[in-house]
Amino acid sequence: MAKFKTDLNLTRAADELREVKVTLDFTPNALASVLYQQGDTMVLVCCTKEASLPRWFPRDATKGWVHAEYSLLPGSTNSRFRRERNGAKGRTQEIERLIARSLRAAVDLEALGPLALNLDCDVLNADGGTRCAAITAANIALRLAVRRLIASGDCLPVSMRPSFEERKEGWTPPALTDAQRAEHEAAVLPHDLAAVSVGLIDGMVYLDLDYVLDSNADVDMNVIKTSDGRYVELQGTGEESTFSADELTALLGAADHGLDALFSHQNQVLG
Repeated sequence: MAKFKTDLNLTRAADELREVKVTLDFTPNALASVLYQQGDTMVLVCCTKEASLPRWFPRDATKGWVHAEYSLLPGSTNSRFRRERNGAKGRTQEIERLIARSLRAAVDLEALGPLALNLDCDVLNADGGTRCAAITAANIALRLAVRRLIASGDCLPVSMRPSFEERKEGWTPPALTDAQRAEHEAAVLPHDLAAVSVGLIDGMVYLDLDYVLDSNADVDMNVIKTSDGRYVELQGTGEESTFSADELTALLGAADHGLDALFSHQNQVLG
C-alpha cells in the first residue's frame, strides 16, 4: 500500500477511519431506525414496511422489494440546504439510486418474500462521505428490520408461507425457533454491506474522506462491498487528474482496511 501523507493537519492517521457511533431505535415509530455517526457526518436511517408491493409487481409475486430515499436536511451543511419540495434533484436521485441498488444487491428478495421495505436516509450533518455513511447505516437498519419481521411472522421461509385461501381463513403464523430465525435471516441477508470513501492527494492514499480531504483530493472513490469480499459498486473519479493501475490497487487496499473495520463494528452493534 502507498505511504500516507501526514502534513494536512489531520487528527487521525491517513489509514484510520473516523470514529463510528451507532444508536439503534433512535426514533420509536419506524420498524427499525439507526442514528449513525462517522466523525462529524451524521445520518438518521429509518426502515418502514410498506402496505403493499410496488404497483408494477404481479399480484402473485413471491419476492419483495427494497427502496431507499436520501435527503440532506437544511441545517446539515454550512449554508442552508434548500428542501427539494418538487422532487429529488439530480445528485439526490443519483445517491438514492446507489443506496437502493446496493441494498438490493445484498438482499435475497425471494427469501425476503412479498414485502416492500423503504429506507429513508436523512443527513443531519454533512462532513464528507454522506452516501457511504447512509449505505452502511441502512444495512444496519435493514438487518434489524428483517430480524423483527421474521420474529413477527411477516417474513417466513417459502415452505412456511400461507396460501391465499389460508390468509382469508385467518391463518396464524408459525412460531420459529431461535435457530430457524437465525437461518432465515442468513437466507434473506447472506452478507453485510458497507461503503467507504478513499482518495489520492499528491499521490498519497487517504481513507474515509471528510470534507477537507475530499475538497483537496486529486482522485476520490466510493467503494461499496459485501462482507464476503464482493464489490457492489466502485465510483472513482479524477478531479482534473488521472490515476494509475498501481494507485487504483492502493485505493482498493485502503478501502478494504476500512470496510473490514466497518463490518466488525456492524457485528458488534447487532450482536
